[in-house]
Amino acid sequence: MPKALFGALPHSTSTTRAGRAARLGGVVTLGLAAAFGAISAGSTAWAASPEELAAAADSAWPGLKGDLFGDRELVEGSDAIALDAPARATDPAIVPVKLTLDPARDIRRVTLVIDENPAPVAATFEIAPGAGLTELSTRVRVNAYTDIHAVAEAADGTLYVTKQFVKAAGGCAAPAAKDPEVAARQMGQMKLRQFTAAGGSAESARHEAQLMIRHPNNSGLQKDQVTLLYIPAHFVSELAVTHGGEPLFSMTGGISISEDPSFRFDYAGDPALPFHARATDTEGNVFEQTFTAGQS
Repeated sequence: MPKALFGALPHSTSTTRAGRAARLGGVVTLGLAAAFGAISAGSTAWAASPEELAAAADSAWPGLKGDLFGDRELVEGSDAIALDAPARATDPAIVPVKLTLDPARDIRRVTLVIDENPAPVAATFEIAPGAGLTELSTRVRVNAYTDIHAVAEAADGTLYVTKQFVKAAGGCAAPAAKDPEVAARQMGQMKLRQFTAAGGSAESARHEAQLMIRHPNNSGLQKDQVTLLYIPAHFVSELAVTHGGEPLFSMTGGISISEDPSFRFDYAGDPALPFHARATDTEGNVFEQTFTAGQS
């Protein structure tokens, strides 16, 4: 898989819908000015809205689909996977995304793609057989008005796709929320929260947990607010989570996962069994922790 799909791109080669829309904006504005000028010499040109510019720009998805999945068929309109994200994000640097999987389809892999981001593949999740994982939530950066695609691969190789359009801009370049010195001191700290099961015995009920990792997850597109120099990309690239010594899920991540990565998920099995999380970042740092029952 081309590295540019995951990692930070050189600034001179970043191409997003925002860039295409900006170029297109001049054409749209001139066209509107000419049209209204024909009606009244004193009329004022109307500027196209961001929504109009985004709709008129070419989508990156056709090319991305070929790069990631070749000529394989992607089944649309299925309930195998659902994607929930806000239509308009409050903060483009921390956009919540929830994936819901049909347990009957035996989904083994999910690829999350933010079409118009500089590095579109936000993450690829590998789901272990028998993990019972049907819901997975995280937070992502969105750099321009874009479709977010989620592609689920079942055990039989069938690919299912769904998408959601999100209005947000500037998330990949947004300044870090935390002071760099504080972020450096806390980097690698982990916390696991468990949530009350909804009915049934401890072994048979559905359980939820949330793993939070302190990490700046720098995108490479942010600037130091003092020097105004670009901060090098530095993010969690690999994550593996086990439960009771058995694999639950793993992730290969890119620059689009938000600062201080967070993953909420459901699972099957006894919640008293320990969790273990192991994360690796792009500088080779390894962070890992075991969480026993009642420990966070």
